[in-house]
Amino acid sequence: MQMHDCWVLASNNQGKLAEFQALFDRANLQLTIVNQAALGIDDAVEDGLSFVENAIIKARHAAKASGLPAIADDSGLCVPVLGNAPGIYSARYAGVHGDDAANNQKLLDELLPYRTDVPIEAFFVCALALVQHADDPMPVIAIGRWQGQILPSPRGEGGFGYDPLFFVPTLNKSAAELDKSTKNAISHRGLALQALLAQLVHA
Repeated sequence: MQMHDCWVLASNNQGKLAEFQALFDRANLQLTIVNQAALGIDDAVEDGLSFVENAIIKARHAAKASGLPAIADDSGLCVPVLGNAPGIYSARYAGVHGDDAANNQKLLDELLPYRTDVPIEAFFVCALALVQHADDPMPVIAIGRWQGQILPSPRGEGGFGYDPLFFVPTLNKSAAELDKSTKNAISHRGLALQALLAQLVHA
């Protein structure tokens, strides 16, 4: 696949932007990543019914506004005992987009009836979409999934979103307690980007 030397990252989430920049730097890509906020591009209307649909919507929106290839992610937390909620509504679970504290509290409240000695399983999902232009008929899609459990109370000061509640049993730490390089290597976003880059290399 022929790659333009500049991509737009379709996100205005500062935590997500920082993670992506670290992931791109680590991948040593010979391209420049510009976030859509720097180009004055507003958030897209995310009216898809899946992570993949929303990622494509955001990528096409950024590509159309910028005239450049665009990469977008849609990610969230899925808790099977809640029917995989909050899912695609993770960022606005409590009603206000991006209110991490309220979202975390609502999740804890919703899980109270399910609290036993058995850990509550959960997983993060990240769907990435890369389009070469707004009407690209063949977006490149990659999905990453990070398995874990939900803690009864927040732990750690790092990360963002649901990271303080997301426990990684293999490391005995919450996502918010991981250093950035460790998190980027094993997270849903890191795994999705690795899968995306593998597709580009072999395209």
